[in-house]
Amino acid sequence: METDYIAARITELRMNMGVSARDMSLSMGQTDNYINHIENKKSLPSMTAFFYICEYLKVTPQEFFDEGNRQPEQLNALIKDLKKLSPTALAHISGIVEELLGKK
Repeated sequence: METDYIAARITELRMNMGVSARDMSLSMGQTDNYINHIENKKSLPSMTAFFYICEYLKVTPQEFFDEGNRQPEQLNALIKDLKKLSPTALAHISGIVEELLGKK
């Protein structure tokens, strides 16, 4: 995986959470510029650090590398709620989504 993708994805997910690179670094027990160095492609996280980064960002490693999933935390919360709906309610939501996407 390219350094560019890892840096950009961490930046994207961190910004979606509304947290600074400094705050994320310190929350993870790292130096204040740890995440900044990764985002600026000066270094790559170790495998262990990558798992901590995913945990902090509330994504699985699979979700981290899923380029089509721009908002994994929000999507996971939505899926959790959708699973609680009745078949009829789910069909209604599906119809709304199709309408929003211009499929109807």
